Amino acid sequence: MPASLKDVARKAGLSPATVSRHMNGTLELPPETRARIERAVRQLGYRPNPHARRLSLGRSDTITLIVPDIANPFFATLAASVERTASERGMIVQLHATSNVEAREIALLELATDNRADGVVFCTNRRPSPDVATAMAALPRVVVVDEAVPGARAPQIYADNAQGGYLAGHHLAGWGHRRVAYMGGGQALMSTRQRAEGLERGLRDGSGGETVAVRVMSGQHDVASGRALATDLLDGRDNATAIFVGSDEIAIGVIETLRARNVRIPRDMSLVSFDGARALHLYDPPITAVRQPAQRLGARAVELLLDGDWKDQALPDLVEYLPVDLIERASVAAPNTTRNDQPEPDRQRSVTP
Repeated sequence: MPASLKDVARKAGLSPATVSRHMNGTLELPPETRARIERAVRQLGYRPNPHARRLSLGRSDTITLIVPDIANPFFATLAASVERTASERGMIVQLHATSNVEAREIALLELATDNRADGVVFCTNRRPSPDVATAMAALPRVVVVDEAVPGARAPQIYADNAQGGYLAGHHLAGWGHRRVAYMGGGQALMSTRQRAEGLERGLRDGSGGETVAVRVMSGQHDVASGRALATDLLDGRDNATAIFVGSDEIAIGVIETLRARNVRIPRDMSLVSFDGARALHLYDPPITAVRQPAQRLGARAVELLLDGDWKDQALPDLVEYLPVDLIERASVAAPNTTRNDQPEPDRQRSVTP
């Protein structure tokens, strides 16, 4: 069995606390006492436990990253950036996915507290209850990324949702669109509100004073919601001529539904996505997108955790919005007032063997 700190202390004739403080560099001992400890260490072949040593100093050299879904390209890109930036600083990242289950979010925050993580980067794309903010309060350092957590006192870093909506709206207005559907997450989400408001402002400013309308449609940031929301839009015979979606995941479901209903992009319906995490340039047609700075969001979160002045009482009130940009592709055109959204006839032929 490997020698323990107590074995070293016993052989050196000292208390374990004295030996521990000496090895942690928090106690200065006379030369003869240091020599006794070093001799005991050599004779016993003692090897300090680096994890235990870090914990004794009140740190773990780890960052906990909590995201909703690692399979989502946006969060995968953000996670890679957090890991890369932390590694450059000699830190290890512990990654956890919550599947947007609140009980898991709370359990992982409590686990980070128990493990004395040096910091937590927390991401969600739902509106948590105050219990999540309460769990955060037990941690010394937390940075919230991507979506707000009501009641949390922690620095927050977001993409500029309002500017992204504005860019999309202004671009669509320039093509003549005046009635646009926004499809995003729940209406209680900060991102939904900011993107929809930005979209309406962009449409107004780009239309030269004409009347504009935005229909906000809410679901989840997933493909199934994209299908459901697009179906609702088409079945309602809504006269929207363009769709602005809040994530690439929703966009995929929307594209599938439009194709199934023979609604052609952009001839019959223009489409803009907010995300830019997926390879939208490879779609047919390539999809215009407001691109989020996923890599910069991750890197900035680590910078705040490690370099922020956490003794400053104003730091928890910090809110940063990182700029977005519009990537123009081929999924936007002038409105088509003679749209046909009936299913395509089955063109497959049966073959008799």
